[in-house]
Amino acid sequence: MEINHIIIHCAATPEGMAVTAEEIKQWHLAKGWSDIGYHYVLELEGEPIPGRPEGTAGAHTIGRNHDSIGICYVGGMTSDMSAPKDTRTQSQRVRMRSLLIDLLRKYPEAKISGHNQHSTKACPSFDVSEWCRIVGIPDINVL
Repeated sequence: MEINHIIIHCAATPEGMAVTAEEIKQWHLAKGWSDIGYHYVLELEGEPIPGRPEGTAGAHTIGRNHDSIGICYVGGMTSDMSAPKDTRTQSQRVRMRSLLIDLLRKYPEAKISGHNQHSTKACPSFDVSEWCRIVGIPDINVL
């Protein structure tokens, strides 16, 4: 599988609610999927929990699953679920940047983007391109 994209998602869960990668996997299995749709999930404490193997197509972005890595952070909504919100903890932000740098070492041609750049969704509830530039991800790798 050739990786051309790294796509950032949110779980669309309330701010501060501790949801595990295993819970997200169960949601996806309940939909009849073969596995969790993402390749990595960043739980609240920031640890990147592996999901689908990188060499296996994901189930996270229609039209891009065949050539992308999907990363999901837990959160993305206000605590009352009334609106999208960048709820990433400091640990999630730090570990997301580290994970992206590691993935770009493996897939140097990949472009990083938010799910909302491929769909009409608010997910991941922040401007991925701007955040990447702020944290020093090379412009050449940002969609």
